Amino acid sequence: MPRRHDDLYARIAAFGALREAALAAVRGKRRKPGAAAFMANLEHELLRLERELLDGSYRPGGYSTFEVREPNRRFISAAPFRDRVVHHALCAVVAPLFERGFIDGSFANREGKGTHRAIARFERFRDRYRCVLRCDIHRYFPAIDHAVLKADLRRRVRCTQTLALLDAIVDGSNPQEPVDAYFPGDDLFAPYARRRGLPLGNLTSQFFANVYLDPLDHYAKEVLGARGYLRYVDDFALFHDDVRVLEAWRERIAAFLEKRRLLLHARKTHIAATGEPARFLGFELLPGGRRRLPEDNVRRFRNRLRGLRDRWRHGSVEQSEILCRVNAWIAHARHADTERLRHALFRGGWFDPLWGDDGSAALAPRAA
Repeated sequence: MPRRHDDLYARIAAFGALREAALAAVRGKRRKPGAAAFMANLEHELLRLERELLDGSYRPGGYSTFEVREPNRRFISAAPFRDRVVHHALCAVVAPLFERGFIDGSFANREGKGTHRAIARFERFRDRYRCVLRCDIHRYFPAIDHAVLKADLRRRVRCTQTLALLDAIVDGSNPQEPVDAYFPGDDLFAPYARRRGLPLGNLTSQFFANVYLDPLDHYAKEVLGARGYLRYVDDFALFHDDVRVLEAWRERIAAFLEKRRLLLHARKTHIAATGEPARFLGFELLPGGRRRLPEDNVRRFRNRLRGLRDRWRHGSVEQSEILCRVNAWIAHARHADTERLRHALFRGGWFDPLWGDDGSAALAPRAA
């Protein structure tokens, strides 16, 4: 039985903790109106937030939602900046309590993990085993059940005030895409009576997503005995030499997830030979350790590059933001065989790049 922690709330609601949380939340967002207004009157805003948290009057605000169509259609929700400060302060205290129990093979939204380490682990298992069971969860974030999540949070948190704050954030989630699914024991109205769904875009949602699937990680490793297992959010893989073992695992995982009111994605869950090319976390992984960026990934970046160029010409974006985004993409692309692609995009496109020794770009946009 994991240890349950008490006396956490004072560390979350303290002025100093909220100040550190505000500085973390504002990184890369200083030009956003909500963040700029909060930081311009920082001491007053933090004192007001501290008072509301301590007297129990704090309530999360409403979300601003916008649609993203690439790579898949989904809705991103932005909480008010003051709520994001609370999210950072909360996660700074609570997340480490759960981090201690997470398995090594969980890679999303964790310090020292991330996309590229997950890909390296996938390739290592691929080279060791003959077959892989690739799994994905049907509409994961919209399907997360609030009652199940709250029970998971109570496995390690006993502090009454902290639980009330966690519950307020979960309950304050805005409506998500409907996931009308029935599970054993449900009556006719169960899918409509139960609260479900977390907003994409929240730091807390990323943390809750790991907490919600942590029991699956332990089930795969400790009950199924899957030595070759890794997960990144709701994309997970199990490796074995015997297809029949993977087929049995798929059935048992589906039954386990049903108890957590989740369904495997019918189209994205399949068994394949590890010798075949595989797409994983934005890369095409090829035999021999080679990696390639998918064409749709490159197309999306070229569209964003075009948008940055147009915004620069209209004076609505600074060069520093362009450099940040371009260098981030280059850092990502450098993990694949993309030297010729990067040369074509930047040396033959809309920008005059000055390449550093590390391959990063210092770009000066051409005059219109």
